Amino acid sequence: MIQCRRATIKDLRYLIQGNRSIANETEGIELSEAKLGPGITAILEDGNKGIYWVATLEGQIIGQILVTYEWSDWRNGQIWWIQSVYVWPDARRQGVFKALLDKVTTEARDNSVVELRLYADATNQKAHSTYLNQGFTTGHYQVFEKPLQRN
Repeated sequence: MIQCRRATIKDLRYLIQGNRSIANETEGIELSEAKLGPGITAILEDGNKGIYWVATLEGQIIGQILVTYEWSDWRNGQIWWIQSVYVWPDARRQGVFKALLDKVTTEARDNSVVELRLYADATNQKAHSTYLNQGFTTGHYQVFEKPLQRN
């Protein structure tokens, strides 16, 4: 049975591996372990930055998800952004993302979160289909970005 728990510093190498795999599989980008390690550690050590959860099966990590926060003045409440979603290839199509999303949804409701949001690469049709099947909509906002630093 798939179990979901909050990630700890002991999971760091798996989270680095997962994030590197996400970037490579979805965007063809090679992320630096030297940058990822401190970035992930910052979240694991400071819950105000975000929360990682991992899915495990028989003690092995098979998936991950990150939540970061946005305050909505319009809603007078917090929005949780889902990021860094990764399911290890051997565990795909077995309900791992659904288990992680259910965990995040329960935690969000328990914390009076007003909305869950996420984004996916425009060309990642598998992710789009998965998210739509889990009740997400494309909404009416377009995400824009303005990089201030190079990776």
